Amino acid sequence: MLSTTGLPQGAVPKLERPGPLRDRVYEALLELITTRALQPGRHLVESELAGHLGVSRQPVREALQRLSTEGWVDLRPAQGAFVHEPTEEEADQLLTVRTLLEAEAARLAAANAGSAAIAGSAAIAALEELCAEGERAVAADDVDGAVAINARLHAKIMELAGNKVLAELAAQVDRRVRWYYTPVARQRGQQSWIEHRELIAAIADRDEHRATEAMRTHTEQTRKMYHARGNRPR
Repeated sequence: MLSTTGLPQGAVPKLERPGPLRDRVYEALLELITTRALQPGRHLVESELAGHLGVSRQPVREALQRLSTEGWVDLRPAQGAFVHEPTEEEADQLLTVRTLLEAEAARLAAANAGSAAIAGSAAIAALEELCAEGERAVAADDVDGAVAINARLHAKIMELAGNKVLAELAAQVDRRVRWYYTPVARQRGQQSWIEHRELIAAIADRDEHRATEAMRTHTEQTRKMYHARGNRPR
């Protein structure tokens, strides 16, 4: 939560160099929004954001304009900028599309798991290691860590799918998926990683149907839990 006392300790990402300052400010603000360090509905004051990021107000203003165009920020006349508050319909549409993309990725990953024995074995081992990391994060109640590892695991499955067009489409929704997943990550808890284990086993067994259904069930559980909790900040 942004206030005169600042953002939560460690919440402000470092501005990576090189690259245009406006792009680095944009990435920093988008990271704060998707991780919900800046909650939906939060008033975004240019001078405060500039101070936290150690930049002038101009790149912040440019970043807010871009974030507004992409639907992350609402610019209200005479009021200023606010983090967008997603509607239930917006969330449902996005998470439904995510289910379609991820289910197909799981099917392709299972199909490809046996195409090259060595590469397939390494990919499965990588998925299992990510799953173990996620389980440790849940055990430590590290919600941010669990969310980040969850994204990495799904990205690895997408990589194993080997379809560039599918991967590009998934990348377009990835950050919004994180935005919606973060509030329910704690509630999903260990069950999410049990589902991941089942999914990985289906991919390792090269069972396309089982992998598809496991991923569909997994992503639908997240969608249902998001709606069950409503949009109340946690």
